Amino acid sequence: MALKIKPLADRLVVKPLEDQEVTPSGIVLPETAKEKPQRGEVLAVGPGTRNDDGEHIKMDVSVNDKVLFAKYAGTEIKMDDQKVLILRENDILAILED
Repeated sequence: MALKIKPLADRLVVKPLEDQEVTPSGIVLPETAKEKPQRGEVLAVGPGTRNDDGEHIKMDVSVNDKVLFAKYAGTEIKMDDQKVLILRENDILAILED
C-alpha cells in the first residue's frame, strides 16, 4: 500500500491487525460480532513534538513496529479500501516484540 498520508506532530498511522475469530465449535465470527482490535502495525510516524523550551522530542515508535493501543483510541479512516487509525503516541500502550 502506497501511503498518501503524513502524520503531524506526535501522531502516527497504524494498520489494525485483526485476527480471524473462531468459536470453540469452529464457527467463524463476522466482523460485526468481533471486538475492536488492539494490535497494529505502524505505517507512518510524525516528527514528534516540542517541549516547553522548544526542544524537539523524538517519537519512541517507528515504522513497521507492532504495537498495542488503547481499545477506542484514535480516528479510523479508510484509505485504498483499507481501514487505518490515526493515533497519538500516548495512545500506544506497548511495542510488541517478536
